[in-house]
Amino acid sequence: MRAVFQQELADVQDRLVEIAELVLDSIRDATTAFNAADVALADKVIAADPNIDELAVELDELAIEILYRQSPVARDLRIVVSALRMSASLERMGDLARHIAQLARRRFPEHVAPDSLRDTFTQMTAHDIHIAELLAQLLRTQDVELAEQLIQGDDAVDALHAGVFATVLSPEWKGEAEQTVDVTLASRFLERFGDHAASIAKKVQYLATGDWVPEEA
Repeated sequence: MRAVFQQELADVQDRLVEIAELVLDSIRDATTAFNAADVALADKVIAADPNIDELAVELDELAIEILYRQSPVARDLRIVVSALRMSASLERMGDLARHIAQLARRRFPEHVAPDSLRDTFTQMTAHDIHIAELLAQLLRTQDVELAEQLIQGDDAVDALHAGVFATVLSPEWKGEAEQTVDVTLASRFLERFGDHAASIAKKVQYLATGDWVPEEA
C-alpha cells in the first residue's frame, strides 16, 4: 500500500508539471500576441485555456481521492494539500494568460500598449515567461534555488507594474480612457501571473525546508 501511495504522490507531481508546461506555452503565446498584435496566437491561447482548466480539475479530484483513501499525515498530508493549492494557482495563471490574449485580440490590428510603454511591457512579458520557465523546472526538480530565482523575478515584475501605474497617473499621460484601462489591466494581469508563480514557489520551499515565508497580500 505504501508503494501505491508513493506512486500516487509522484502522479500528483507529474500532473503539476504537465499543467505548468501548458501554462508556460500559454504565457509565451499570449505575450507574443500582446507585443506583436498577433491575433492568430491570441486565438490559440484562448482556445487552449479550457484544457488547462480540465487538467486542474482532474488533479484536484485525484488529490481529494488520495486524502479520502490514504488519510495521509505529516509531510504527506502537506504535499497533497499544497498540490490542491498549487493547482488553483496554475489554473489562475492560465486564465491570466488568456486575459492578456483577449486584450490583444480585442485591440487587433492595433497594439494594446502605446509606444511610451512598449519597452516596459516587453520587459514585463519577458520576466513572466522566465518565471513560467523556472516554475515548470521547479515543479519537476524541487530545486529550492530555482524558487528563489523565481521570487526575485516576481519582484522585478512588481517594480515594472508600479512604473506603469506611475505613468498612467502622471500629468504627461495622454492616453484616452479606453487605452488607460487596457494598459492598467494588462499590467495587473502580468503582475498577478508572477504573484501566483511566487506563491507556488514558496509552497515548494516550505515542503523542502519546513520554513514558511508569509505571502504578501
